[in-house]
Amino acid sequence: MVITRENTDFYLRDLETPLGKTINIAIVILVMLSSVIFVAQTYQFSESVSFALNVIDILILYIFAAEYLLRLWSAKNRINYIFSFYSIIDLIAILPFFMGAIDISYIRLLRWFRILRLIRYLDRRFLFGNITTEDGTIFTRILFTLFTIVFIYSGLIYQVEHPVNPQVFATFVDAMYFSIVTMTTVGFGDVTPISQIGRLLTVLMILTGIALIPWQIGDLIKRIIKTANGVETICSGCGLDLHDEDAKFCKNCGTKLF
Repeated sequence: MVITRENTDFYLRDLETPLGKTINIAIVILVMLSSVIFVAQTYQFSESVSFALNVIDILILYIFAAEYLLRLWSAKNRINYIFSFYSIIDLIAILPFFMGAIDISYIRLLRWFRILRLIRYLDRRFLFGNITTEDGTIFTRILFTLFTIVFIYSGLIYQVEHPVNPQVFATFVDAMYFSIVTMTTVGFGDVTPISQIGRLLTVLMILTGIALIPWQIGDLIKRIIKTANGVETICSGCGLDLHDEDAKFCKNCGTKLF
């Protein structure tokens, strides 16, 4: 196969062909692996294990950089791509590493935005092959969104508080515990930040929890109500089994229902 801008762009976006699925699933796996490595690095391991984790993390960063350059090279409109939401997220995910020679340690916080790369795959059926209903997909998306926000905040608060408060924020699990307790506004008070940036992040967590959780739960309730008002009509094209009472065509694939 001849490598051209057109087919490179196609396979980086495609989720139907075997090659397109393989590429995009591999990207998702690398994002998850990179996040797992960061969590693991908050614990004490032997020097050899720490070195191996660091090498793997650097290799993943180089792969992310190559992916970004390929997407930029193959984009039909490069200016639009550079300023698109996911392009900015991708750049934020790799930029801190290549700026490592510059003494700006706080920029490493931005590495955690790489987890947002996963959002681009939430509406793709190949990640939810066992979820056949629209409500199931929406429920999974809500859980994923909440997990992503908690994960990012946990990484940020750990990076900020661990250097100045290592006894309280010793590992990533400590930071995640604090994030969940704070975002749900439980506020046990047994874990508290001491830095100004940490306290600012705590305020942002509380505001995010107040705004995000009710909105996501409300969206789920609306879907449940809509499902209760639907009727079971199995589509011969895609197998979707729930449609509006007056529906004549499948809302998923457009196949005529009657």
